[in-house]
Amino acid sequence: MDIMAAPSRDNRLSLFNQVVKFQSLVRGKLLPTALCEFDAALRRADPDALKEVFLKYATVVRDDEHFITREDFVRHFLCLHTEENYNRETVNFLASAADYTKDGLISFEEFHAFESVLSAPDAMYLFAFQLFDTNGSGFVSFDEFEEIFMHTDLHKEVQFNFDSNFIRLHFGKDKKKVITYLEFSQLLHDMLEEHAVQAFQQHDRSNSGQITALDFAHIMKSIKSHLITPYVKEHLVSVAGGSTAHLVSFQYFTAFNSLLNNMELVKKIYTTASHGNLHAELTKDEFLHNAQMFTQVTPLEIEILFHLAQQQHPTGRVSYADIMKIAPLVVEKMPYSLIAVQAVSDPSERGFLIQTLESAYRFTLGAIAGAVGATAVYPIDLVKTRLQNQRSAFVGEVMYKNSFDCFRKVLRHEGLRGLYRGLLPQLVGVAPEKAIKLTMNDLVRDKLRSLNGEISFVEEVFAGATAGASQVMFTNPLEIVKIRLQVAGELRSQARIGAISVVKELGFLGLYKGARACFLRDIPFSAIYFPTYAHGKVLLADENGHNAPWSLFTAGLLAGIPSASLTTPADVIKTRLQVAARAGQTTYTGVIDCFRKILKEEGGRALWKGAPARVFRSSPQFGVTLVTYELLQRMFYVDFGGSRPTGSDVMEPVGPSESRNPDHLGGYRLGAAVFTGIESKFGLLFPKFEQPRTSRTNVRIPGAQTLVG
Repeated sequence: MDIMAAPSRDNRLSLFNQVVKFQSLVRGKLLPTALCEFDAALRRADPDALKEVFLKYATVVRDDEHFITREDFVRHFLCLHTEENYNRETVNFLASAADYTKDGLISFEEFHAFESVLSAPDAMYLFAFQLFDTNGSGFVSFDEFEEIFMHTDLHKEVQFNFDSNFIRLHFGKDKKKVITYLEFSQLLHDMLEEHAVQAFQQHDRSNSGQITALDFAHIMKSIKSHLITPYVKEHLVSVAGGSTAHLVSFQYFTAFNSLLNNMELVKKIYTTASHGNLHAELTKDEFLHNAQMFTQVTPLEIEILFHLAQQQHPTGRVSYADIMKIAPLVVEKMPYSLIAVQAVSDPSERGFLIQTLESAYRFTLGAIAGAVGATAVYPIDLVKTRLQNQRSAFVGEVMYKNSFDCFRKVLRHEGLRGLYRGLLPQLVGVAPEKAIKLTMNDLVRDKLRSLNGEISFVEEVFAGATAGASQVMFTNPLEIVKIRLQVAGELRSQARIGAISVVKELGFLGLYKGARACFLRDIPFSAIYFPTYAHGKVLLADENGHNAPWSLFTAGLLAGIPSASLTTPADVIKTRLQVAARAGQTTYTGVIDCFRKILKEEGGRALWKGAPARVFRSSPQFGVTLVTYELLQRMFYVDFGGSRPTGSDVMEPVGPSESRNPDHLGGYRLGAAVFTGIESKFGLLFPKFEQPRTSRTNVRIPGAQTLVG
């Protein structure tokens, strides 16, 4: 390659200043908000550190100044086109965007200036503009546009007509008009649509307004390959035209392309119609009804959508999973994921063993979440228990005026450790308690869920009630021990007792004292809580159906308010039955006896003792427990082929991924992603490998000698 003489340092500094001025004119004045937002996310490189990286890759020295060759810039620094048989013309084209002087070498000033381009929010468009601006004038002429576009695989597959009205509208009748950066961005956007229309006209040899299914598939794979997913590519011929004739009209062709461009809007229509339920399956009528508010999506596009979706599942309905198979440039992400394991490759493989492992997995995560939630609110639980145990029928028995007074006195007389008295047996009990409750609720919901993923409100209540009942036989013994330890510190004269001594005193049958009241409390609590939480998640989810941690906590917190408050009478009765009565205090023989004596001796208000403390304890506890449980499922995700936690996935367009190369500083962290992004976003695919010499054509590479086959 013949390299021109490098310009002087003064000329390069002048060039750098011009580049910075150009970028500020294009981006700083026209896109200030975007720049501010982007700068907050991507910090610019330190010039001194960038200089060190530059010198590491600079292999050419002229007049005591260092330069990076175009090949080194692309292949060694950005680590692109590293194959042995790489296409040299493509490497030169790509590197020319950073070579402002077009001399075949990249100085540090140019290296630094290009880093600022890659740091911009519109980096892909800016890079494409500088790629087409082969003479570095700050404008793109017709000759420059034609030269670069003719080098793409896109043009080689389906030749573009550069004498069309489209070109004359953009560059003038005589093609002498030059276009600015912003005009170029619109041209690049409209170019692919025009190219597709030209391809249709080329294949419509009889001018009938129709093309064959094979021609349709060829056009889509050649020009729209960056928009079609593997699923769509597989079914292009079978859905072509939407009829058995498999002739594609121009209207169908444009609607198909428009659908691919509007898939984000299609997802918005789906989530609106399904009220955020990503498991729902919608009929065509339901979809059409909700699409009326979005005029960009036509009935023909919806017809194509359903036709595509039914190639694999001919149910007459469309699900979110169907849409995701069609949506281009979209990735399914589970935030906070540390581990992702796929236990089965297909849901049909869910046998007894897999379902047992799934329940064990949920039980383990539920136990951890339960322990975290219980520890967070244990002092509130202790205050609630002591208030509920007060027997106001005797003089001198009332020790606490209210929840705050109880908290203050415990802290004063028993210290900070007094607030956590009985925590260990509580953790031993609450971990499996919450684990059983969460696992059973999920298990029963999965069994009752219909094929399309929906579950009725009655079924939700039944699942919650089953979960509440399942925990009692295990947790009642541990809860009675916890309660007796919590009230043990009320009298200073009473000797300190431990969990083991309480168990010995009660015996096996005594550990189940108050079990009926426990059933009376836990079954309605869970029957209210879990359906409320599930619907709260849907209401608090974002427009894509995703639940952020704050929405999970809020849903759990709010669901705990009616669940805890409405079941307080049962909790008071359970507490009275499980606490050992001291001398002179009323004793109870059962649930009914306790209920009658409380009403007679203390009045109906006594049944609601500790209700505020119970709400303030249960609501945040379940909020913490549920957010921990769901986040653990995201962090340590295992796909057992069953239902996934609703609201856990984020569906978002694929964006530039940052490089982990330590030499890629500032904007260069996105350098490789921006270079490859012009293929996925704009369809500008350049040859990757060297072609046989017989097929080489004369193409002028800016700053390099013409390569002649």
